[in-house]
Amino acid sequence: MNSAFFLVLRRMRAPIIVLIVIYAISVLGLTLVPGVDADGKASAPLSFFHAFYFISYTATTIGFGEIPAAFSDAQRLWVIICIYLTVIGWSYSVVTLIALLQDKGFQNTLTTNRFIRRVRQIREPFYIVCGCGETGSLICKTFDRIGHAFVVVEKDELRVEELDLLDFKTDTPALAGDARLPENLNMAGLRHKHCRGVLAITNDEQTNLAVAIGVRLLNPDIPVIARARSDNVAANMSSFGTDHIINPFERFAEHLALAVASPERFRLIELLTALPESPIPEPHRPPRGHWIMCGFGRFGHAVARHLEPTGITLTIIDPTAADADHSIPGDGTEARTLRAAGIETAAGIIAGTDNDVNNLSIAVTARELRPDLFVVLRQNHHANSLLFEAFDADFAMVPSHIVAQESIALLTTPLLAEFLKRLNGADEAWCAQLVQRLQTLCGGLTPAISSLHFTARDTPAAHRALIMGQKIRLGELLRDGTDHSQPLAAVALLVERSGDIRLLPDDDFLLDAGDRLLIASSLDARRNLEFTVDNANELDYVLTGRTDSGSWLWQKIAGKAAVKGK
Repeated sequence: MNSAFFLVLRRMRAPIIVLIVIYAISVLGLTLVPGVDADGKASAPLSFFHAFYFISYTATTIGFGEIPAAFSDAQRLWVIICIYLTVIGWSYSVVTLIALLQDKGFQNTLTTNRFIRRVRQIREPFYIVCGCGETGSLICKTFDRIGHAFVVVEKDELRVEELDLLDFKTDTPALAGDARLPENLNMAGLRHKHCRGVLAITNDEQTNLAVAIGVRLLNPDIPVIARARSDNVAANMSSFGTDHIINPFERFAEHLALAVASPERFRLIELLTALPESPIPEPHRPPRGHWIMCGFGRFGHAVARHLEPTGITLTIIDPTAADADHSIPGDGTEARTLRAAGIETAAGIIAGTDNDVNNLSIAVTARELRPDLFVVLRQNHHANSLLFEAFDADFAMVPSHIVAQESIALLTTPLLAEFLKRLNGADEAWCAQLVQRLQTLCGGLTPAISSLHFTARDTPAAHRALIMGQKIRLGELLRDGTDHSQPLAAVALLVERSGDIRLLPDDDFLLDAGDRLLIASSLDARRNLEFTVDNANELDYVLTGRTDSGSWLWQKIAGKAAVKGK
């Protein structure tokens, strides 16, 4: 780490030497030039102390006059020379200092030192977000809203400056640097005791790969989530143990196929993995039958591979792809191309090229030809959101949203992955009932998914009560801390006890120390519940309805007040 202090010393070395020389010559001259007494006779020169004292206040323009006595003409002539010398010396120093303060390298050093100091001062669990583009911004905003601390490493300096304009609740440390460099990861707190995970979510796969390798070597104990688009990079990441690899193309293809095969199960997963308290999306019901695929790159291949088991057949329009249907020329933006692909009888169309304008053109043309056609629309850039919202496709693929949603779900609630795994093969009716419960929790918003671990560190009040033998039923715990008679807007999804999993435990389920609980709730309900399990008085009120369980002093005061009232 470059020290700003030593950088100042290096850059100011010449001006400081010049000032020292000027002061030394000025003081020396005054100790050699004879003075004059009150009778006009020659007297001894100034002492070294008086000479230094006089030059000090004269060179700084304070000007106390001629001390300790009036000067001789020779002394005054020397002082004139000294004044101009010191003015030149100070001007040189000030100009050099201003140039130093405007120097980009010096400013970067100050910014880096400030960043390192702020990261060292973090006293709560935090995550490192590598890349603050569309995906990173979504993750940062969500972290800020749900109260998780985070540190940002972004290569684009302009993006880092824009973070200051975002309405974050806290002052987030952000570094303008390349996340591929291990030193930058280290400065961001990779080895900090409170670091809980790293997200490598830049738009550059090689950067994400370098971050994943760096985390595995420098701090293998923390999880890393990496974004990948190509199979080769994903395989490379997997080879050295990257915890979670998110391919937005593969993930969307899985979701689309699931929406066709098991719409209620997909709807449930969609609600559980959505960003907390975002508007509930419209239900997706993709029809079976024959579809048209426009664009057959990596995204098109992934969608075709996952749709094949569902029984959907595809006509592919992409003459540039080696394995596409070359009998249909064009890219799907023209009506004759879509008619040639059989749009009159098609059940749906996928506008899946890597060009947003072309995708919108395909979708608009298809909707004009078949207003009832199910349209799947791929959005590549968040900047075009207004256009895509105006079109209102039946199913939209936004890579940044997919990566952000899964990243937040994996990091903040690892127990959710276990719940989602157990949904495989779940009955559609069971999923539909749970979906109905979740949709009514937050008044038209998606629920926030959180977990509680009944340990002394995470839930001190509840853990203490459990180890003391107090019986706590799940339904009793999920009560409002401000009004005991009202239940919280929360649904218990899963309880894990010593490796055993129980889905949707009922209100009579008895909790035990060490249990892990997965909950869907509103953010207010989650904060309410967290306060309940942390505070013994609040817990006692929620479980019993008593309001007199405060401190000894408060009980005495309340008791005396009650006596006087009688």
